[in-house]
Order: sequence, then structure tokens, then C-alpha cells
Amino acid sequence: MSLFWRIFALNAVVLGSATALLLWAPVTVSVPVVLTEAVILVAGLVVMLVANAALLRIGLAPLDRLTRLMATVDLLRPGQRLPERGRVETAELIRTFNAMLERLEHERASSSARVLLAQEAERRRIAQELHDEVGQSMTAILLALERTADEADEPLRGELRQMQEITRGSLDEVRRLVRRLRPGVLEDLGLVSALTSLTTEFATHVGLRVVRRFDTGLPVLDQQTELVLYRVAQEALTNAARHAEAGRVEVGLHHTAESVVLAVADDGRGTGAAPEGAGMRGMRERALLIGATLDITSRPRAGTQVRLTVPLLRKQP
Repeated sequence: MSLFWRIFALNAVVLGSATALLLWAPVTVSVPVVLTEAVILVAGLVVMLVANAALLRIGLAPLDRLTRLMATVDLLRPGQRLPERGRVETAELIRTFNAMLERLEHERASSSARVLLAQEAERRRIAQELHDEVGQSMTAILLALERTADEADEPLRGELRQMQEITRGSLDEVRRLVRRLRPGVLEDLGLVSALTSLTTEFATHVGLRVVRRFDTGLPVLDQQTELVLYRVAQEALTNAARHAEAGRVEVGLHHTAESVVLAVADDGRGTGAAPEGAGMRGMRERALLIGATLDITSRPRAGTQVRLTVPLLRKQP
């Protein structure tokens, strides 16, 4: 039975019951209406409306579930589906909605993959230009300042030496930016060495106390998976340093027969009820790129934990 006829039948039952009561119940209506008769009629109307509302609630319950899911669905959290319960028409609507979610999740994963790959290509290009152009120019300036300072007299020599230190510091900052934009150690030495270098850099420049817990004998991962693990760890450390007011961060990399798990936990103030920012949504998009699962848990004054689980046998999006 279609939804239209089901609602029609429910209303027909209510109206038919009310008509039967009027026909066979010992109730009369005077002109003008007596108070007791008016009370009986109003009470019957209330009962009829309540019964109609209850029956409609039961009949439209599947649509209510579908509406709630549509209001909360997030393509960055795939797998949300509604059970295909109800009669033929309702079940078909739910089945169509689930199929639409499947298509949207696939398209979102594909578009996110293209965007993230383009971002990485742009990072490599900018890093290369910083290294080749800015880095070499600053190195030349540094060498020229050193030669000039050796030949200059005081107090000019002292000022030139000070400019040397400023230039050297700026050159170190450029090199640090190049390493963050294009983690060469990841390509040359692998994921564990890259994460070790990243955590050491954060501990040195930011002042965080970083504890590393890396399993030995990690399985071989493809380059894209290692890059996603590295970027998620980098973003989690950045959030801990900038927003969480954390003093200690623990970075773990563990594996089982089925998965590799990256966990980054800090002792900061947590995110509370604040909505997820661009950084966290970026981590979720990277997780979708390799078919991984990202879980972010946060409690006030108890810190935040970012957990990325990468299945070893997975279907690429």
C-alpha cells in the first residue's frame, strides 16, 4: 500500500469510528446546544484528533528517521546508512537515499583525492623554489656579509656580524619551511625517520615535550599512505602547539596484522564543544584518501587524542 493510501486509511478509520459513535451512542444534539452536549462533542473531537495524530506518527515514523539522518549526515564520516525498514514505498525511498549517499561519498573521496594531490604538488613546487631561489640568494648574502665583516673595522664589523646572525636565522627558518612543505626525509629514509625528525623539530622550536612510541617492524606502506600519516601527525602536533596549550604530546605508531595506527595525544585544554576547524576537516579528507578511519576525542582539561587507523587490506577510493 502506498503512503497516500495508508494515510487515507488511517483517517478513514478515525472518521468512521467517530461516525459510528454518533450513530449508535445514546447522544443527542439539541438546538441550541446544551452545555453537557457541547462538552461531550468537544471531548470526542479531542479523542479523535489524538487518535489521528498517534496513527499518523506511526505511519510516518520511517520518514522521520530519514529526515533526522539527512540533517546529520557528514560526507567526511562515511558509512552512515538508514535501515531499509517500512513498507514498499518507504523502503524504496530509504534505499534511494542510501544509494545517493554512496555516490556522494565516492565523488567526495575522488574530488578530495584530486585536491590533496594538487596541494602536495604545489607544496613541492613552492619548496623547490624556496630552496633554489630564496635559499641560495640568502646563502650568497650570508657569504658576502662574512667577507665584508672580515675586512671591515669596528664598529661596522660588529653590525655586520649582527646582520650575519639575522640572515643565518632567516635562512634556517626558510630551510625549516622547506622541510615542512616537502618532507624529504620521508622520501629518503621512511615514515619512522620522518616522524622522528618532525617531533624533534616541534620539541626544539615550539618547546613541547614530545614522547615517541614507535613499534618496530612496521609493514611496508605505499608512498601515499606514509604521506597521509605524516601530514595527520603534523597537523595534530600543530593544533597541540597553537590551540591546545599543551605541555606534553605523545606520538605513537603501532601495527597489528590488520592495520597501522597513528595516535597523537596531548594534555591540553581540549576542544570542548567547538566545531571542527579546517585543520581537522583536512585530516578527515586525507583519511578518506587512503580509506582510513580518523577518530578525534577531546575532553575539557583532559587533552585531545587523534587516532588514525589504516587498514592494511583496503579498497582504494
